[in-house]
Amino acid sequence: MADKEFPEGFLWGASTAAYQVEGGIENVDWAEAAREGKVPEAGRACDFYNRFGSDFEIAASLGMNAQRFSIEWARIEPEEGKFNEREIEHYRAVLERLKASGVTPMVNLWHFTLPLWFSERGGFLEKGAPEIFARYCRFVVERLGGYADLWLTHNEPIVYSSKGFWDGVWPPFLRNPLQYLRVIYAVAAAHRTAYTAMKTVRPSIQIGIAKHNIFFESNSNPLNRLLCVCSDWFWNHRFLRLIEGYQDFIGLNHYHHKKYGATSRERETAVRSDMGWEIHPTSLYHCLIALKRYGLPLYVSEHGLADAADVHRPEFIKNAARAVHRAIEEGAPVRGYFHWSLLDNYEWTEGFTKRFGLIEVNYDTLERTIRPSAYVYKQIIERNALID
Repeated sequence: MADKEFPEGFLWGASTAAYQVEGGIENVDWAEAAREGKVPEAGRACDFYNRFGSDFEIAASLGMNAQRFSIEWARIEPEEGKFNEREIEHYRAVLERLKASGVTPMVNLWHFTLPLWFSERGGFLEKGAPEIFARYCRFVVERLGGYADLWLTHNEPIVYSSKGFWDGVWPPFLRNPLQYLRVIYAVAAAHRTAYTAMKTVRPSIQIGIAKHNIFFESNSNPLNRLLCVCSDWFWNHRFLRLIEGYQDFIGLNHYHHKKYGATSRERETAVRSDMGWEIHPTSLYHCLIALKRYGLPLYVSEHGLADAADVHRPEFIKNAARAVHRAIEEGAPVRGYFHWSLLDNYEWTEGFTKRFGLIEVNYDTLERTIRPSAYVYKQIIERNALID
């Protein structure tokens, strides 16, 4: 049995993001886009803002010893330079609830949504953006840094840049390759500046980012091999190199596998989630192994699938544990796994139509129902080991 066990103290949890679950956030760029009819409304979402205590109780009943959640920047700084102490106290209560339960928090400071005042000035393309972002991060850590050791500045910076400035389907709805590249470098600069500011007030905390990486592979065709190498370098590693020396750990978000030169049969037989994304059992392992080169602790900060019927999720969770265990055996310093998501939630341009939660949410009544797959996860957590 010992060869199936995870290291002592391994973190098992789930993730949420403020705008996707809290409800009542109206002073951000996404809410403004919803009012303009460009994206679905989030509204009250899951009302996690008021129900976090009972939701954490459900997580605890499933054995989880860690939770990742995000703080909404627009709640903390609704106007530039004016900070809301009442909202600091709210997030203090969230952290105290976790601490009282012996649960390790991983706190994310920015998960896609921007305060309206910041987005209207150009967001991260604003000249002083790194200092503005760092000021917010420093303020939060000054007030709340004693409650958590693990902090993330950004969530999926390349996804944010791609969706908002290349595909043009997220705020600010631009399709401009130059600005796409500019914002990547600007967000990296914001992270470096925030890292320094946060460490100044809380030197002991650990700071990283949640980086979305894809497992790229190819057939033997030389052009496809070149595409694979270039995609891997730009998407998976360029940003991490831009912030090298300014991170204490890496959070890995992983959802996608891409094979250049895949045959029609491979494409047709692939098992897919409700998002149409391929479910590829070993890709998480490959992404973790690829991050060994940085010599930093690793956390799987997001990994999940849309599966309303809960048909694929049980085996998906088992395979995820196998992938993490295999990576650890081969020397990857993986310290924890956070499933996406704790709850069904607002899935950006998909609205509430996709179901990622270990816990099902009835959006009419807000009733919570634990999905069968969550009990599979519970078995792994309680054993701290693989299960058949």
